Amino acid sequence: MNHIKFQSDRELDLIAVGRLGIDLNPNEINRPLEESITFTRYVGGSPANIAVATSRLDLKTGFIGRVADDQFGTYITNYLKENNIDTNGIVVDKSGAKTGLAFTEVKSPSECSLIMYRNNAVDLKIEPEDISEEYIKKSKAILISGTALAASPSREAVFVALEYARKHGVVVFFDIDYRPYTWKSEAETAVYYSLAAEKSDVIIGTREEFDTIEHLTSPETKDDFVTAKHWFDYNAKIVIIKHGKEGSYAYTDEGDKVKGVVFPVVPLKTFGAGDSYAGALIYGLINDFNIAKAMEFGAASASIVITTNSCSASMPTVGQIEDFIATAKKE
Repeated sequence: MNHIKFQSDRELDLIAVGRLGIDLNPNEINRPLEESITFTRYVGGSPANIAVATSRLDLKTGFIGRVADDQFGTYITNYLKENNIDTNGIVVDKSGAKTGLAFTEVKSPSECSLIMYRNNAVDLKIEPEDISEEYIKKSKAILISGTALAASPSREAVFVALEYARKHGVVVFFDIDYRPYTWKSEAETAVYYSLAAEKSDVIIGTREEFDTIEHLTSPETKDDFVTAKHWFDYNAKIVIIKHGKEGSYAYTDEGDKVKGVVFPVVPLKTFGAGDSYAGALIYGLINDFNIAKAMEFGAASASIVITTNSCSASMPTVGQIEDFIATAKKE
């Protein structure tokens, strides 16, 4: 068992809330960005990547967000539809806001970076009025991504979604997704992340991201057990703390501690690991996998994605993950 109870009579398995963007990945890798010549366009943004991941794993997935009233907005909406993601929660923004762009740089598998263009980013224009109570109550779970908390009116919209989810027994996944460039200060980040985490059933983040949340209350903690225990005093049932190559640890409100497996691969880049992990983990928990198996699925999905040049386009199917795990266990 995994300690999470999902309503079985819901039309959707998961609704992701937040950022829809464009990734422009260089086709010439292992070189600095200034030497890259051609790029391939992909749908990006952490919640978008996770939504694609869960849909590829045959979860009925929806999305709440805003897209620009331009060609990029049309491309994103069409891509989601092509990947069987329900787009009834997506609003076309008419304010002139633009799609956020991310140029990725892969100097080597261990030297990866981003250049972001997010002035007047449309994903932060989500209004509280965009959040439909009827839509959210159709789902077993929602996914909240931390970047959506970085500015108004998006942050207020997220809290409306959280209130509707708690009202209707919708499980809340909170992917911390800390992006320093979207925030004004560490204090601001800590305040709004904490408020969202208090209303979440499953919290997923790196040790460094949890340190950011604890910036005001317990900056010297850096202890996984103490961190998890704090959130169990609110609504959390599972807290997953990621430690990069060392793997992840899951803590439950019933006192369990589970160490996730690691599948060593030769990576092409590091982008997409966290999103693919989260998508497959969510798939496992919704399908009543025990926590160890759900984490194994997440780790395998992450290992698959980091060996490719894309994030959303490389999200694996259930069969691909199962084959990867079976092969890895034979070696």
